[in-house]
Amino acid sequence: MTYNQQYFQKTELAIKNKYYKCYLSPILVKNNFKHGFFTKTSSEIKLSLLSKHLNKGSRDCVLNQVHSNKIVLGSKTPANARAEADGLFNDKNNQNLWIYTADCMPILFADKRKRCVAAIHCGRRGLEIKIIKNLIKIFYKKGCSKEDLLVAIGPSISQKNYLIDNKTLQNFYKKTSQKELITCSEGERILLNMRKENLIPLNLKKYAYVQLLNENIPNSNIDISNLCTYQSNYEFYSWRRSKTLLRQWSFISPS
Repeated sequence: MTYNQQYFQKTELAIKNKYYKCYLSPILVKNNFKHGFFTKTSSEIKLSLLSKHLNKGSRDCVLNQVHSNKIVLGSKTPANARAEADGLFNDKNNQNLWIYTADCMPILFADKRKRCVAAIHCGRRGLEIKIIKNLIKIFYKKGCSKEDLLVAIGPSISQKNYLIDNKTLQNFYKKTSQKELITCSEGERILLNMRKENLIPLNLKKYAYVQLLNENIPNSNIDISNLCTYQSNYEFYSWRRSKTLLRQWSFISPS
C-alpha cells in the first residue's frame, strides 16, 4: 500500500475585482473535470455568483450536511430547501455539486469514461458509517468501472492536529472494521501523546484512502491533498482551531 499526499495546483477566480483562491486535483485536471477546493474567501461571496463564473448555466446542488452516509441525486436538491444528506451524485449534465467543509474531508469523484461525478462530506463519523462505500456502490450500479473512477481528497485536518481519546479511537476501529495502520514512528508519537495528554492522533485522509482501496479503486486513481485546514489559518476555516461555523466550498461538475 502506497499512501502519499501531494500538492494541489493553486488557481484564482477573479470576480468583481476580487480574487478567490482554490486548489485543483492533478488527476481531475488531467481528465478535464471542472472542479475546485476553495479557501475561506469562498464564504465571502454568494454561491450563485461564484457558480456563474465557474460554470455558467449549470444548476447548483447543495445539501444540509448532517454527518450521515446518505447520497442524493442532484435533481433531488430543490432550490427552496436542502435535502439532509452528505453526498451528491449527478443525474444531469448541467449540475454543479457543492460540498462545504472546515476540518472534514471534501472528496470528489469522477468517472472518466461515463463522465458522471459525485461529491461527499466525510469526517470520522462518515468513515465509521461508510459513506465512501455507499457512494461507490452507486457508481458501480451505473456501470462504472473501478479503472475509470477517479478520486480527489481535498484539504482537511491533518493527523497531528486531529486528536481523540482512546475510547473514541477504539470505537472508530470497531466501526470501520480496520486494522490499526500505524508505522513505528507514528506508534512512538501516539504513546507519547497518550502519556502526556491521553489524546491520540488519527489520520482521517489515510483511512479514507484505505476504504477506497478496499472498494478496489486503484492507488494511481487517487489524489490526496497535503493541505491541513487546522494549520492553514490564512486560507482555511477550522472547527477544531477556532470553533467557527464558517465553511469553505468545494465543487465538481460533469460538464
